[in-house]
Amino acid sequence: MNITITTYEPDNSLKKGYLSIFSEIFNEIKRNRWLTYQLFRRDFFAVYKQSFMGILWVLIIPLVSVGTFIVLNRAGIFTIGDIKVPYPIYALLGMAFWQLFATGLVAGSNSLVNAGSMIVKINFSKKSLVIASAGQSIVSFLIQFVLVGTLFVYYGIAPSMAILLIPIIIIPIMLLTLGLGFILSLLNGIMRDIGNMLSVLVTFLMFLTPVLYARPTMGILATVTNYNPLYYLVSVPRDLILMGTLPEWKGFLIASIVSVIVFVVCLVIFHLTETRVAERI
Repeated sequence: MNITITTYEPDNSLKKGYLSIFSEIFNEIKRNRWLTYQLFRRDFFAVYKQSFMGILWVLIIPLVSVGTFIVLNRAGIFTIGDIKVPYPIYALLGMAFWQLFATGLVAGSNSLVNAGSMIVKINFSKKSLVIASAGQSIVSFLIQFVLVGTLFVYYGIAPSMAILLIPIIIIPIMLLTLGLGFILSLLNGIMRDIGNMLSVLVTFLMFLTPVLYARPTMGILATVTNYNPLYYLVSVPRDLILMGTLPEWKGFLIASIVSVIVFVVCLVIFHLTETRVAERI
């Protein structure tokens, strides 16, 4: 009589130990950097190739948002607050950093769903899809930054020399965007409603975060702002460019630590579950 014994074992990553996971993730990302670049190019041209306005949409959205707040402020419906620089510079600079988060988050959450047929047919690192999607937000950020630079010239204002530190100071918001993108892409693959709800949630968060207006000094919105990490990740880089100082560096430091934790936890969860992604997409 033949007896068949089936033994179930944990994934290889777990068998090797959790510390080895980080080395495995790093090597995988390094090994697939060419694939990540090719996916980025594909996504970039797919977004703008068949669009009449093309890349101008990157500028239209923030301009419309800023214009709306200007109209509301002049109509007395909404108060922008005490802004010590020309409002268009203040608002568009805030929108540039905000769109870095918003565009990357939405693109990242949809990255696995949009590549559904490819995931089923080809075995490759799914991390490349999420990382490549973040490239869209970086391109949008650079284009909007050029517009902000044009406004500095128009108003005859010189930004602080600390603007050279921007590539470093945007790292926390990019880590937060990637981390949330990893986990939301998995959830969106399981429940498609996530992608639809996310666009609405991001818009709501933008109005809740002092991106297009000065920080409130009283009321419930002022209290919410104190505990809103996105506020510090947007306002501190803006203050650095406009004033060359970091008046809220403590809040930025805490928000940066939170971003690193979110990124690491979400990346590890994604790494341990990506082998089963094809079953759910």
